[in-house]
Amino acid sequence: MGWCDVGEWRTDPTFAMCRALADGAKLSSFVGGPFDVRAVMADIRPEAKDGFLLGEVPWEHFPQGSDVREALDLLHTGDSPGRTGTGVVSGLCANDMRAAAVLAVPFLIRIAADTRHRHRAQALAEVSCPARACYFGVASRDQLLLHRAKTYDNLYDGYGVEVTGYPAGWSIAAARAAITADIAILRPLLDDPDPTVRIRAAYVLATAADPERGVRAAFRSRLAAEQDPIVRAALVLATAESTRAHPHPATTDWIGELWRDRTQAPEVRLAAATRAHPHPATTDWIGELWRDRTQAPEVRLAAAIGWLCLTDEPAPDDLRATVDDLGSVSLVIAVPR
Repeated sequence: MGWCDVGEWRTDPTFAMCRALADGAKLSSFVGGPFDVRAVMADIRPEAKDGFLLGEVPWEHFPQGSDVREALDLLHTGDSPGRTGTGVVSGLCANDMRAAAVLAVPFLIRIAADTRHRHRAQALAEVSCPARACYFGVASRDQLLLHRAKTYDNLYDGYGVEVTGYPAGWSIAAARAAITADIAILRPLLDDPDPTVRIRAAYVLATAADPERGVRAAFRSRLAAEQDPIVRAALVLATAESTRAHPHPATTDWIGELWRDRTQAPEVRLAAATRAHPHPATTDWIGELWRDRTQAPEVRLAAAIGWLCLTDEPAPDDLRATVDDLGSVSLVIAVPR
C-alpha cells in the first residue's frame, strides 16, 4: 500500500497535503493550517464540546471523518448499540488512521462523564486510543510503557506517518492535548463507583501532560483509598507510564517500594515490579510467583507474562507448562486495550 493509497479518501482535502509531503514539501508549510489536527483541536470551542455541537468541527478535513461524526452522534443520543459509536474510533486507530479519531476525544470524555449514559464505560475505553502510537502487537517490556516504539523511523519527529501519509505525531499530540485539557473532567472518574470506569480513567489520564505531577498525585491519592486489587494495579501501571513520560526519581523510588511491600495485594506488587526498571531481584520474585501454586491462577498467569517481559531468557519448560495449564483462566487486565 502506498502512503495515501486508501481508496475513498483520495478525494478528501488532506490527501493533497499528504501527496505534497510525499513529493518533498516541508511539513512546516502546513503547520497551523486547516489540515493540522492539532490546530483544529485547539480551535474547538469549550461550548461546542459541552453542547455536543458536532457541526462546528471540520470532520470532512480528515480521512473517514464523516464516519466518526455519525458514530459519535449515534452514541451520544443512545440510538445505537454501545459498540457502534466507539468501534469506529478504535477501528481507525487499529488501522493507523488517527486524525479523525482524535477529534472525537473531547466528546467521548463528556459521554464518559455522564453518569446517566449507559455506554459511558465503552466511550471511556476509546478516549486514549489515538494518544498511543503503539496499538496492537506491543509485547516487549521495552515498549509496554511507551506510546510509540523506540526504534521508529526519524521522519516527522520520530513518529513517521499514518497509512494515509498523515503525520502520526500530529494526531498523537492533538489527542494528548485534548486529554490534558479535560483533566478536570477525567480526574473525578478515578472515584467512580464502577471499577471499570476507574481503571479506564487511570489509563486515559496516564497519557495527559503532567509536568507538575498533579495527575500522579491523584493516582496515589486514589490508591490509598482503593480496595479493588485490579484497580490498584491499574493505578500503579498508570503512575509508571506517566512517570516514564515525565521522569521523576521520587516516583520511580515509590514504585520500587511498592513491589517490595509484602502488605500490598499481589496484583499491585506485580504491576509495580513489571513496570520498574530492570532489576534482578524483581525478575527472581516474579519467577517465584508464577511457580507458586498457592497463588491465584490470575496472579500466576500475570506473573508468567511479567517474567517474560523482564528477561531475554528463553521460556523454560515449566513456564510453558504453567501457561498451558492456566490457558482457560480469564485474566482481568488492568491496562485496557
